[in-house]
Amino acid sequence: MVDEIISFSELEQVDLHVDAIYQSGRLGNAGDEPLPRLINVSNSGGFRYRGSLKSLEMVALTSSLKDPDWPDLLDQETGVFTYYGDNKRPGRPLHETPRNGNELLRQIFDQAHAGPEERRKVPPIFIFTSTGEWRDFRFVGLAVPGVASLTSSEDLVAVWKTAEGARFQNYRARLTVLDAPVISRAWVTDIINGNAHSANAPQVWRDWVDRGSFRPLQATRSLEYRTKDEQLPTSPEGRNVIECLHQYFQNNPYDFEYCAAGLARLMMPDIASIDVTRPSRDGGRDAIGQLRIGTGPSAILVDFALEAKCHAPNSSVGVRPMSRLISRLRHRQFGILVTTSYVDRQAYQEIKEDRHPIVVIAAADIVALLKNHGYGNRAAVLAWLRINYPLEAR
Repeated sequence: MVDEIISFSELEQVDLHVDAIYQSGRLGNAGDEPLPRLINVSNSGGFRYRGSLKSLEMVALTSSLKDPDWPDLLDQETGVFTYYGDNKRPGRPLHETPRNGNELLRQIFDQAHAGPEERRKVPPIFIFTSTGEWRDFRFVGLAVPGVASLTSSEDLVAVWKTAEGARFQNYRARLTVLDAPVISRAWVTDIINGNAHSANAPQVWRDWVDRGSFRPLQATRSLEYRTKDEQLPTSPEGRNVIECLHQYFQNNPYDFEYCAAGLARLMMPDIASIDVTRPSRDGGRDAIGQLRIGTGPSAILVDFALEAKCHAPNSSVGVRPMSRLISRLRHRQFGILVTTSYVDRQAYQEIKEDRHPIVVIAAADIVALLKNHGYGNRAAVLAWLRINYPLEAR
């Protein structure tokens, strides 16, 4: 699919289309910034807004999506955007940042949870991500603070980090991208003129303001199975992470099974138990466990079997090992395959076409999991491995 690209000269007249690219100027200076022209906000920083902190009119959140220590992320299938605040270095309290970004987050989340009158004070929030080309931005969508499935104590959380030998806090915010594929120029103009609650506002945004209802922009996958390129990391840092994992365990594949079990827990925190089987008695399963579904006395436990494959990134998992895992699944069990490489086309296609209950955690998934838990580069991953999976201990 060809991206919709809006030239710099058109920015002041156009609507905002989800996933469209809005080009910057090409002179090589601050005047190239597209967002001041597009929506009349400031020209720098991750937080850009109109009005004052006490009376916000519009907020633009921008991200490169490439900071390994602060992994902003859009989940396209749920419409949830994870965004980190601007206290990214030690030396300052949580809310005392140069652009007041964390204070802004605290304010809008407090207002979002305080009823209709306070929600009316929450400004329209537009999310943009940089494309890596000049200062161009891709429009992610119109967002509101919070997520329907999270409580008010879960959608904005202060997390601890360590850098330069010092501990400090930053916010991790969860926002919902609303099902508003087009933002009209008329509404942008109304916002700039101080009338965000005009008739030109999208209905989904007005519904959230009036009733607190979330209607996220959810995009289900059109492909039934992932290609090789979709399963392997694309960034140099991601490739370094997978290479680090493979090299660490390549002479100790049995030890990788413990790491694979840990990675499965990172992806599925509701795993209640998981036990790595002895090599001589594994019955074709590297680990077995139970996943808890539900909470409290109503919860049920579902059995699963796990297979771990510590392969070089370009060595695929084919039909034979996948069939081996499928054949070992008992009634009402599901399977998990964890691999530092990828599942080849035929094997993946057979899983989907035959509706086998297999969760594939491929190389790209591993990189994303580790990044989201604070291990975004080779050095951090190696430290994590040495602490949690010391080879000499087995």
